[in-house]
Parts: sequence; C-alpha cells; structure tokens
Amino acid sequence: MRRTDSEGHAPEGHAPAGHLPAGHLPEGRPPAGHDPVGHGPVRYGPHLPDDGLPVLPELAAVLAAAADRAHEEPVGGGPALLDAACAYWDRRGLPTQPGHVAAAPGANALLLALTAALDGDVLVPRPCAAWWAPYARLLGRPVFHVPTPAESGGVPDPYALLETVRRVRAEGGDPRLLVLSVADDPTGTVAPPELLHETLEAAAGEGLLLVSDETWRDTLHDPHATVLLSPAEMLPERVTVVTDLAGALLPPGWPAAVARFPASAAGDGLQARVLDVLTALGARVAAPVAAAAGYALAEPEPVTARRSAAVRLHARVAAAVHTTVVAAGATARPPQAGRHLYADLEPLRDALGAQGVGDAQELEEFLAARLGMPAPGGHRFGDDLQALRVRLSTGPVVGGGTVGQRAACLTSPNPLELPHVQRALIGLKSVFDDLRDAQRWEPPR
Repeated sequence: MRRTDSEGHAPEGHAPAGHLPAGHLPEGRPPAGHDPVGHGPVRYGPHLPDDGLPVLPELAAVLAAAADRAHEEPVGGGPALLDAACAYWDRRGLPTQPGHVAAAPGANALLLALTAALDGDVLVPRPCAAWWAPYARLLGRPVFHVPTPAESGGVPDPYALLETVRRVRAEGGDPRLLVLSVADDPTGTVAPPELLHETLEAAAGEGLLLVSDETWRDTLHDPHATVLLSPAEMLPERVTVVTDLAGALLPPGWPAAVARFPASAAGDGLQARVLDVLTALGARVAAPVAAAAGYALAEPEPVTARRSAAVRLHARVAAAVHTTVVAAGATARPPQAGRHLYADLEPLRDALGAQGVGDAQELEEFLAARLGMPAPGGHRFGDDLQALRVRLSTGPVVGGGTVGQRAACLTSPNPLELPHVQRALIGLKSVFDDLRDAQRWEPPR
C-alpha cells in the first residue's frame, strides 16, 4: 500500500510513475547545458529571494579586513562566531550557550545534517520553502506535506497534522521530524501565536521533533502590529532553530547560518550528530565570511539601520505588488515578512489557458518571460502542479537599476517612484491587467 498525505498525495521521494516530485527548482533558466525535463528536475532550485541592494559598506570592510585568513572555521563554527550567535538569540528572549550552537555555510547544510541525524519520515507544510524537502529525499526519507490554514503559511493546520501523522503510521510510516517556519517563505506571512500553540501541542503529543526555520524573523513589515513567537519559546526541549543569515544580515553569496539546539541531554546528542555530518561534508564557514557573520550577528548600528531601511523598502514594494495582483482578480495573502508573496491565479485560469498556461510550470514560464524576472511556480514549493500558484519576489523590482540607483531606494522618501522601480511595477501591472481584461472577455468553458 502506498502511503499518502492528508490530501491523498504520495510522499515526496515516492512520486507516481511519470511524475517528478516537486523540489528545489531554479528561479529562471536552468544552467547552460542542462535541458529541463518534464516539469522540473530536483537539481534546479529557486534561491532565497535576494534583496537587490548593494552590500553594506561596513560589512564589506569587515570581510576585506579578514581576506588574508586563508583557513576555514572549525566544524560548527569558531568561538567568536558562536558567541555572537548566542548574544543574538539572547536579545530575542532565547538564552543560549555556545555549547548549544552550530554554524555552517548556509542553512541547507544544517537542515541536511539535522535530517541525517534524526531517523524517520519528515513532515513539512504545503507550501513550504523550496529547499526543505530535497535534503530529506537525498537521504531517502519520505516527505509528507501537511496543509496550512487559510490565514497563514509556514505552520501546518493542527488537525491536518494529527490526521497526517495518524495516516502515515497506519500505513507503516514513522513520522519523526516536523519542519516549519513562523515567518514563511514562500507565502510571506506570519503564523499567529494561537495557531502556533495548537500545532506545537499536536506535534508534542505525537512525539515529533521540530526544526524552526527563522531565516525571516527579523523582516517583519509591521513589527508593532505583528506578533512573532519562536516555537523554541513554547517547546524549548523539542525545537531546534535554524537561521540563514541571508534572510536579514548577509548577502546571499556569503553563505553562513546558525542553529540553536535544545539545552538538554537530547539536544547535546543531536548537536554531536549534526557536527559529525558537517564534518563528513566538510561544511565549514570560510574565515572571512565568519568574520562578517559575527559582525552582523552583533547587530551594530550600521547593520540594524540597513536592515530597518531594507525591510521598510521591501514592505512597500510587496504591498504594491499585492495590490496589483489582487486588483487583477487573483488572490494572495497580504505579505507580512520577507521579500516575497504567494499568489493564486486560479481566478484567471481561462485567460491563462488562452495563452497555453494550464499548470504551475507553464505559469512560471509565462510570467518569467513577460515580467523579465523569476516567478517560480507553486510546484517548486511542494504545491500541486495543477494549481496556478506562483511566488513573486520584491528583490528583482528593487535590483533592476545601477548600484547607485539601488542604493537610492534605501534613502528615497518615495522609492516606488524611482525610475527603475516604477518601470518594474508598471510592467507587472501591465501583465496582470492584461490577464484581468482577457478573463472578462473569455467565454465560459
């Protein structure tokens, strides 16, 4: 009997014949010399959304000053980097000791190590960050997607979680690990505390261990109106926190991430196994990048000022994109964090069908060609291939100009009126308005 998730889908890694599992697929075209196969092979994956901004000069200076350090950090990070990570979490109400922290060159290495260190099947929300599921599949672990509630993504609906666990066990599976994110990629939403509490209560009752991806926790668009709680605050003995510094502190091309393990004997054992895997992978942070990461984690004024300005900028762009999408008749949750939003173009299916678009892969190709920017389909994030959903990011809107023009976005009182930003937003509006108008005139089928 083939195991299925709560919506009747086969787990990733066990896809039906003729169908490739949704996975880590690229924003944009595949690398030269690699032709796309079917609806997207796993080796192509969308990256974390870029912020489109120049590197912070103070960060560049720290990296440059450490450029003569030819060595790598120790596996799991050196003392200075780990101390900076502990202080970072201390300021967020999560007291942390260096012995309960590990660093790696990117969150992907940490999640791979965590998945390898824990036995059993993996549970993730639907949709979820594109990079979560491929590491479980790489290790031969079934991945089961659990639906999220209507108000937010990133955290599974508690009742759907219980049903999925029950069904997987009834069919001979062994669900052990739940990966979730309160501030979510791809939906750009923040799960409310009451939902998080119910989901964690359900997970604990079923004996699940959790990984909380908190890459986007410092990018709340309206921190005064949005309450974000870490699962580690509610369930400290069962939650490992992973933060990729590319979310809010470092450029994506400077790979560094940190993990915070439970302060318990079980947490100590998990950290030791993770360090073993990182050692086997040779996953060490380069010393110059570690210096920049430690500086960023200390959150000096230049870093916090840049982060605040960047968040304000991307919040305004995201709101403008959301307005355009909704005005065209599509649906999308209002973005609350990060540099992306998740749009459902099902109401425009007839208009898209007239353009030869019938699924998420074709929607991705259609929008990428017309917008001139990546628009990965929902199948990249574990969503149904037939659903017309897409992640739109704000980074390409900001990043289309020169270095000077991109820097001006941070200080302009009206960044949406800067020529390169305005041009990108007009192009987006034109594409969606055309779909809206075509939908009105498309005869019913």
